[in-house]
Amino acid sequence: MAIIKPFKAYRPAVELADKIAALPYDVYNREEAKKVVENNPKSFLAIDRAETSFGDDVDTYDERVYKKAKELLDEKINKKEFIKEDKPVYYIYEEVMEGRSQVGIVAVSSIDDYQNNIIKKHENTRTDKEIDRIKHVDTCNMQTGPIFLAYRDNSVIDGVVNAYMQNKPVYDFVSEDNITHRVWIIDGTDDILTIQNEFEKTDSIYIADGHHRCASAVKVGLKRREENPGYTGDEEFNFFLSVLFPEQQLKIMDYNRVVKDLNGLSDREFLEKISSLFDIKENDSFVRPSKKGEIAMLLEGKWYTLSSPFKSEDPVLNLDVSILQNQVLKPILGIDDPKTDKRIDFVGGIKGYKELENRCNDDMKVAFLMHPTSIGELFSVADAGLLMPPKSTWFEPKLRSGIFLHELD
Repeated sequence: MAIIKPFKAYRPAVELADKIAALPYDVYNREEAKKVVENNPKSFLAIDRAETSFGDDVDTYDERVYKKAKELLDEKINKKEFIKEDKPVYYIYEEVMEGRSQVGIVAVSSIDDYQNNIIKKHENTRTDKEIDRIKHVDTCNMQTGPIFLAYRDNSVIDGVVNAYMQNKPVYDFVSEDNITHRVWIIDGTDDILTIQNEFEKTDSIYIADGHHRCASAVKVGLKRREENPGYTGDEEFNFFLSVLFPEQQLKIMDYNRVVKDLNGLSDREFLEKISSLFDIKENDSFVRPSKKGEIAMLLEGKWYTLSSPFKSEDPVLNLDVSILQNQVLKPILGIDDPKTDKRIDFVGGIKGYKELENRCNDDMKVAFLMHPTSIGELFSVADAGLLMPPKSTWFEPKLRSGIFLHELD
């Protein structure tokens, strides 16, 4: 039984939504974040990455940075740049990218469901990456970046959502990366109960993206419980900001690999080893993998299609990214741990195959373009209580921060 609740969001004044909405804090390095804020001081990135208010001599994780984030957020609220909903509601959040629509429900999810594995993970998290967001959320007393969740298709919820989408949206704008963003409010009492009841029938919700943000939000909630031993479980700190998408709405893109060298092998020796493991075909130009089990490989300006004969009943070992790691990257190229090995890098599918060609012309020797992991594979891994290899999924479009804020008091 999943507890997915309506809530009273802080959200931007309508005329400011396009300026405030920002890509997630972790898609930028410090220099990139600083440029974004310089070009658009109203960007929520100024709060999510408050080190942009300081010189480079101030560490990103300095306590002054978190205090500045709180100060900037309070200032925006006091200036009415953010308004607070007067009653708990759900929101519909639509993103349209290159003509493809992705529609989810904005709500708050239970930290107990996360603890009890009703909200299921497929990635490990690193404590050092969690600490920053724990401090940010706790200091601001606000969750500012939604967690990207997925659930199995539900026609009843779809019916409510589709009915509200016939109305005029509260927000309707196009961001700088040409993504359309629209928001509707689900405020009818019966409709709210319908959605809540349907989620209560759901025994599994899946983290699609944002494992570190989710783990951080949960740990802040647990910290607040320790500080408030008489808590009832209904307080807002028991819940975290989420956008939940039915599986049919989601598109996972390829997440690709580039490697610096051939581990001492010549091109011929490497191709011989690959040929002993895969059916290999040289192509005149780039050919995108058309199905599971196919990998496009770029070596010395030539594109190849590798067809894998490997199959496994284990949902992790059966992933194409696992097959590549276990059959090629580790035994042939000597990359034992792709999380730490400096000879490998990862390129999101949003950048296209041309980026792989650029990297191989610049600092890399060989590239592998994957067939995307499917949402069904993600569900299977999570249902089995297993973890995917690093960099298995790339979701687009990214959820914006700053459109919905969840206060913890």
